[in-house]
Amino acid sequence: MANRCTRIPEIMMPREGTDLSKWAVIACDQYTSQPEYWAETDRIVGDAPSTLRLTLPEVYLEDADVASHIERIHKTMQQYVQDGTLRTLPAGAVLTERWSGGSAPRRGIVLAVDLEAYEYTPGSASLIRPTEKTVVERIPPRLKVREGACLELPHIMILIDDPDRRIIEPLFEKTGSFSKLYDTDLMQNGGHITGWFIPQGKDTDAIESGLEALCDRETFNAKYGCTDAQALLPYAVGDGNHSMATAKAYWEEVKKGLTPEEQENHPARFALAEIVNIHDESIIIEPIHRALFGIDGEELLKSLTAFYEAQGCKAYVADNAPETEGAHFYPFVSAEKNGVFVVENPKWSIPVATIQ
Repeated sequence: MANRCTRIPEIMMPREGTDLSKWAVIACDQYTSQPEYWAETDRIVGDAPSTLRLTLPEVYLEDADVASHIERIHKTMQQYVQDGTLRTLPAGAVLTERWSGGSAPRRGIVLAVDLEAYEYTPGSASLIRPTEKTVVERIPPRLKVREGACLELPHIMILIDDPDRRIIEPLFEKTGSFSKLYDTDLMQNGGHITGWFIPQGKDTDAIESGLEALCDRETFNAKYGCTDAQALLPYAVGDGNHSMATAKAYWEEVKKGLTPEEQENHPARFALAEIVNIHDESIIIEPIHRALFGIDGEELLKSLTAFYEAQGCKAYVADNAPETEGAHFYPFVSAEKNGVFVVENPKWSIPVATIQ
């Protein structure tokens, strides 16, 4: 289907009896500037099976022996597969609930996304897009890990806009009918995580149909006040942007040597991700202000106006938010004046894209 960006994967899990509090390790870039965190993690894990042995925390990216570290990762991956440390589940998705402080857990669904539906280049109109600029210089070391890897351990979160909570939330009323895959504390005050396995079938069909509906052009236009000229954005990469970009870069290399038929189902074409509703109570969106220094406020406003009008928009400064339907606007504060900058007939889908 043209707008189906997901795939129900076969996920690997540690065998029964594995100490999951040692197996699970926090996303690699969380403590990049704290080598003592990783030293303590290494002490906690010891000789136990752990994703610590399968990943390259960013704190080690500049080390002189990074090449041998990557080689050890690849060998450990192969060992875990061959000796039964990891088992392959039947095709299915995983429903997750993670408590990490706060008043509500984060709830999501782990499945695979199609990298053919994703681009990280500026100006892309792909159905899956990043929420931040991708720093291409950060891809090569990650690519070295991925190129020789027989396993994928991403920490990608993809956000969807489902205000009526139709896709993910109803599944938590049915957890009694799913088998519990894991239920464990996470090390070093990481919180607690629970996962339920949803076998491929009517429940996963409903999940994929719900996600596909987010890509419906008519529904999207009505929801956001867009026109067909503006790109759909049903999936936004909320975390793990560079993991996703690395997966894409690797797939672009792999597919060069494949026939169109081989490309259809090649494992490198897909990346595991957790789909999370942006309306989940655990997610708190903070504003990101754009601060400009060393500029003349009046000159900037004139330049902005000229830029937008060259793009076919009507742009002007107002004292208050406009009543014009479909207009994008953002408040500004400068030494000279405060106000609202208004862009009517915007060519971008959402106000943040108009600012950007």
